Amino acid sequence: MSTQQARFTTFTIPEKKAQTIDVAGTVKKYLYHWPLFMISLGLALSGLYLYLQTVKPVYEIKAALLIRDEKKSPDSQTPLHEIDMVNSSRLIENEFEIIKSKQLIGEVIKDLTLNISYQKKNGISFQELYKTSPVKLTVLKASETENAGVINLTIKDKKSFLITMPGGTQTELYFKDTFENKFGTWKLEANDNLPDYAGTSIQVVISDPEKLAIQYQKNTNVALSNKLSTAVILSINDEIPQRGKDFLNGLIFNYNLAGFEAKKEETKSTLSFIDQRLATLTGELTAAEKGIEYFKSSRGLTDISSETKIRLENMQSNDVRMNEVNVQLSVIEGIERYVNSSQNLEKSPATLGVEDPALSSLIEKLAQLQLQRERLLATTPETNPDFEPINRQIAVTKSAIKENVGSIKSSLQNTREKLLSFNNRFESSIKDIPNQERQYINIKRQQEIKESLYTYLLQKREEASVSYATAHADNHIIDKAYAGPPKGSMKSLALAAALLLGLGLPIGFIYVRELLKARITTVQDIKTLIDIPILVELPFETTQNPLAISKNRGTIVGEQFRTLRIKLYHLYGKKESGRVTLITSSVPGEGKSFVCGNLGLTLAFSNRKTVILELDMRKPKIAKTFNLNSEHPGISDYLNDATSLQDIIQNSGIDEHLDIISAGTPIDNPSELLEKHRLEQLLNELRATYDDIIIDSPPVHMVPEAMILSRLSDCTLYMIRQGVTGKSEINFIKELYNQKHLVNVNLVFNGIHRVKFGYGYNYDKNYYAAENRNKLTAIFGDFGGRF
Repeated sequence: MSTQQARFTTFTIPEKKAQTIDVAGTVKKYLYHWPLFMISLGLALSGLYLYLQTVKPVYEIKAALLIRDEKKSPDSQTPLHEIDMVNSSRLIENEFEIIKSKQLIGEVIKDLTLNISYQKKNGISFQELYKTSPVKLTVLKASETENAGVINLTIKDKKSFLITMPGGTQTELYFKDTFENKFGTWKLEANDNLPDYAGTSIQVVISDPEKLAIQYQKNTNVALSNKLSTAVILSINDEIPQRGKDFLNGLIFNYNLAGFEAKKEETKSTLSFIDQRLATLTGELTAAEKGIEYFKSSRGLTDISSETKIRLENMQSNDVRMNEVNVQLSVIEGIERYVNSSQNLEKSPATLGVEDPALSSLIEKLAQLQLQRERLLATTPETNPDFEPINRQIAVTKSAIKENVGSIKSSLQNTREKLLSFNNRFESSIKDIPNQERQYINIKRQQEIKESLYTYLLQKREEASVSYATAHADNHIIDKAYAGPPKGSMKSLALAAALLLGLGLPIGFIYVRELLKARITTVQDIKTLIDIPILVELPFETTQNPLAISKNRGTIVGEQFRTLRIKLYHLYGKKESGRVTLITSSVPGEGKSFVCGNLGLTLAFSNRKTVILELDMRKPKIAKTFNLNSEHPGISDYLNDATSLQDIIQNSGIDEHLDIISAGTPIDNPSELLEKHRLEQLLNELRATYDDIIIDSPPVHMVPEAMILSRLSDCTLYMIRQGVTGKSEINFIKELYNQKHLVNVNLVFNGIHRVKFGYGYNYDKNYYAAENRNKLTAIFGDFGGRF
């Protein structure tokens, strides 16, 4: 007995541990779908190629500018600060908005003609020809309706070019001639490098300047180098480094130029005001001096008493103060007239003599807003909505100036009234002075007042002239625009992404598909759901022949059927004959007919007299498998008392020990026929004649015949096929098992495809070579007689 057990062990395939992860099997399962991986990798690499051809490296261009900010640097004031005419406070935050303003960026685009770009076809993408274009397009008069589009042209020679018309035809035109189309009036001029581009197709892209300015405005970054510094870092990303550098340098230049022009305009306005006042004072001072001369000569006055001098000095000092107040009131009234005027055609007023920083700041802000409005008015109609925010800011600023002027004017008027009262007291104190001397004092006082005011204005005019002559921008360029290393290509990252997508998408697709299918692929899938013995695992048979075993040829699947034959011996114990084995499954396609035929052959090869009953009468396959006549009388005919047992038995034609009883004449209701007592008589007669009776039953989940046949069977082999049987069917099998609808149920795991599903045993086919097969027969040949 021990020898027999040892021999049995040779055919027994050990089970793997449930928790073992078969890495190699998993890899092979995915490699089974290698065409999908090849297609996915091909698409990913094609996408990578298109990406590398179309996406160009991007450069970060930077520039540094130092801006004076009195908020952060209160001590950085010029010597002319005390003049209080041409200096005003600046906030770094406001300068940021000026640098990034659409108007300033629009001027840079206009100066560099960035709205017109030239491109040359380079493979599947276009190459920018910035400053290397063979032609230059000049728009003489832009269209009012359309200012963007593309002109496709081909360089013919140094005199002419071909332009592609909307219909696809080409028309020959000549350089420097003027043309007119939907973009307006334009001409094309040839550059020095034109001969190098003969026969080359050039694409001229005309962009809308307004939209392009908005785009550059979004892409331009302005930030402080740190919180304590007033150094500003300007940056922009561009595929062409030189274009980005030209843009930033142009932006800084226009920003400095705008500040310089605003400062000169303010100083010029101050000089104009002083000149007007000097012209008026010159006539008044001349008249006063002639009056003194005439008064002295006509009356012969030579000296004034000491007391009179003291009183006169006090009165003169008061008059000087009075004159300063009158000057300030004059300036305030001028500002008041200016802000109350509906049409501000004159220059912005100066704040000469008015020492009020808030008013000076407001006047400066108003001047800048008006200057900005004049610039916009030069290129844009006044009805354009762009004037709305500027007009609103001007109105708000004027309102603030009015409030400030009102309070200052009220204060000055109160001061003047006090000074007038002082003068009245002084005049009453010198009533005792002779009339002639008093008249002289009045004339002399007027002359000295005019003279002091004239001297003061001359000094201020010289200071303003020096400021105008030496006017310069308050900003200092730290670094001109420079380009950093390219950062936009990311070739390595793109390659990694392509490989990841090329491999990851098929893996994910296969994994998700298996999850959605919910099919059984491993023994562990079965064991975790049901506790029914698994007799054998049958490998997938690649041949089209449903009879996969041969008596004289050893194969992998043949040895597994021999293993199944040996395990049936253990299931039946010492029972040698009359064994009835029912083979069924849940759904069609799980291989029960395949197992019936090959198991029957395996038993017959061991000299066991075997018969196969084709009781799947709805879809019979056994007769066709053995190439038998399907019209031969069969079980249906026998059960209907239409024939005898001997008439329905056919030999398989492969082995003399194997007989076949086919389904017979097709019927509509096989279940009613199988419930007849005559089926039990048939099986009893067969038990007496045959060692093994194999019943090919219909799928038990589809029709009830299998449960009828199970009552007459000794053992049930329930088929489960890898990748076909759903996991939900296990619950159905479990229910049949628990309710004992099937007798002595054992499972057969069929169609195991190790490469496709990553589970199964790695059989060595060389083991079944001819010389090894002869040795196997010599050692284990006696099993054929026993089993």
